[in-house]
Amino acid sequence: MAKARILVHVCCAPDALYVLRLLGDEFDVTGFFSNSNIHPAPEYALRLEEARRVSRLLGVPLIEDAYDNPRWMRVTRKFRDEPEKGRRCDVCYALRLQRTAEAASRAGFDAFTTVMSLSPWKKAAVINRIGRLFGKRHGVRFLEADFKKKDGFKKSVDLSRAHGLYRQDYCGCQASRDAAAAKRRAGGTGR
Repeated sequence: MAKARILVHVCCAPDALYVLRLLGDEFDVTGFFSNSNIHPAPEYALRLEEARRVSRLLGVPLIEDAYDNPRWMRVTRKFRDEPEKGRRCDVCYALRLQRTAEAASRAGFDAFTTVMSLSPWKKAAVINRIGRLFGKRHGVRFLEADFKKKDGFKKSVDLSRAHGLYRQDYCGCQASRDAAAAKRRAGGTGR
C-alpha cells in the first residue's frame, strides 16, 4: 500500500534534516520552503541552499515558494517590537502555514505539517491550532506535532553538526536578527 503524501513546511535545514527523516518512515514526504520572514535576502539564499542540500541528502523533493519579504514586513509591522514567541511570531506562523496548506491542497497532498515545532523557541500548541484552522479551510489534514519532544531538538542539533549544516542564531526575521545582535553585544550568544 502506498504511503500517504505529506507536504512539510521547512523553515531551516537543521530542523528539516531531523523531521523529514522522521516523517519518511510513515509518509511519502515533500518539503516546502516558504519563508518570506527571513531577512536579509543573502540569509534567505543561504538557508534555501542548505534546505536544498538536505533535500538532496535525503532524496526528498523540495518545493520552493516565492520570497516576498516586503509583504511579510507589512503584515507584521505593528508587532515589530514583540519578543520572540509574541504575536509577531503567531502572525508569521499563520502566513507560512497558510501558504503550505494552499500548496498542499492545490497539489493533492493527503496532509501537511511543519518542522517549526522542533524549535524550543516556537510554540507548538499555537502552530498546531493555526495548522488545524488552515487544514480545515483548504480541505487537507494537518498533522499535529511537537517534534522537540523525545529529545528531538537535541537530535536535530547532533545531526546538523554531523552533516556540517549551517545553524543560524536567529529565527529569520529582522526583529529576531536585531534581538540576537543586541544579545551578542551584551555578551550573550544570539538567542
